Amino acid sequence: MNISRRIFVKHGGLAIASVGLAPVLGPAFLRRAVFGAEPTSQQKKKTLICCFQRGAADGLSMVVPHGDPDLYKLRPEIAIARPQAGKTGTTALDLDGFFGLHPALAPFLPIYKSGHLAIVHAAGSPDATRSHFDAQDYMESGAPGNKSVADGWMSRVVLACPEDRAKLAASPFRAVALGGGMPRSLQGDVGALAIPDLRTFGIADGGGGAGRGKRPGRGGEDAMMAAAMATRPTSAAAGFETLYDDAVGDVLHGTGKESFEAIKTLRSIKPGAYIPANGAQYPNTNFGRSLQQIAQLIKSDVGVEVAFADMGGWDTHINQGAAQGQLALRLGEFGKGIAALYQDLGDRMSDVAILTMSEFGRTARQNGNAGTDHGHATCFFVLGGDVNGGKVLGKWPGLAPEQLNENRDLALTTDFRSVFGEVALRHLGAKGLERVFPGFKGNPADFRGVIRTT
Repeated sequence: MNISRRIFVKHGGLAIASVGLAPVLGPAFLRRAVFGAEPTSQQKKKTLICCFQRGAADGLSMVVPHGDPDLYKLRPEIAIARPQAGKTGTTALDLDGFFGLHPALAPFLPIYKSGHLAIVHAAGSPDATRSHFDAQDYMESGAPGNKSVADGWMSRVVLACPEDRAKLAASPFRAVALGGGMPRSLQGDVGALAIPDLRTFGIADGGGGAGRGKRPGRGGEDAMMAAAMATRPTSAAAGFETLYDDAVGDVLHGTGKESFEAIKTLRSIKPGAYIPANGAQYPNTNFGRSLQQIAQLIKSDVGVEVAFADMGGWDTHINQGAAQGQLALRLGEFGKGIAALYQDLGDRMSDVAILTMSEFGRTARQNGNAGTDHGHATCFFVLGGDVNGGKVLGKWPGLAPEQLNENRDLALTTDFRSVFGEVALRHLGAKGLERVFPGFKGNPADFRGVIRTT
């Protein structure tokens, strides 16, 4: 959509007759665009980028507990080999003598050694569901086991930060998702935007009225989840003028050309001409493009506070592979993308944290198809200038039969809300976690120390 061709005078102000704006694009977006602060007023704000690995990524392959002998009993074909001097690309990359990175995550190793990458292992949701959709929903709402929570934790965390009420009139790009539709994490009163691609300026909105929306049935869930990832909307639905014929007059009357300065900023970014800094090379994939465009928005100083991207393809029931194979290919794209984002942002990473997550892990024991099934705990990566990195954090539960969850999974020792909550409090500066994670007390004494406190 070319926004400049669709702006017209209406009710003495400005409105957008849209073929690319969602019908849910409500007054929250309009008021933020109309009364928003200048983009430069948001410089030096802390920013959080969340990357969701949809499909249940295998934490035991991403960060290999090569020091646990039970790993190789449970996974005779698909376990990543122990580190060996002189061998590259086929064995784990040692981190601390016990854990090692999957060789496809080699781009993470220098970031880890620099102290800007921390790993939390045996982490995830305390809810026991093995449903992708339920587990993703619980993690994105920040309320495991509670289906009554209608908004997402990322929306709430922005409103829990200092001067949150004043921020309601801030940049319309303060909460943004790149690469697809509106994620569950950003639905809520913050009025987030979902931009499938900056180059086409298709925009959707996650207004306060957004609920849990439609979700697939339970039958054939793995196939439906894969289909959902493959067919996510590439543009928002039409209908802005019809829906807001009356609202536009109230919101935009008499505001003049400056009313849509924030939207015009999108046009000025010129995404097609963007050149990543510091030699960063993003994968030529949807995930890579999403990360590159997040970096571009942050570097354009349009006031991004939280950003979201996701990547599917982690449901490796069949022929998962070890150092090579389908999982290795996904990890290669994932690792190169996030490392490129880190490299591209350069000095700005002092004010940025990147947090990865997946709804649950995989079974500790390989299945009969040389793959893994839906498990429990997995691992999260946290990158940034104020990250307490160069460490694998959390309590390792072990892989002996009596240590497994339900005799099949890596047991959970860190609630995802402790990781998300620590980033929210110590990086973003949220005022308390009770507003962000309903029913979660979030004792800082239980934090794993992913963010430096001094």
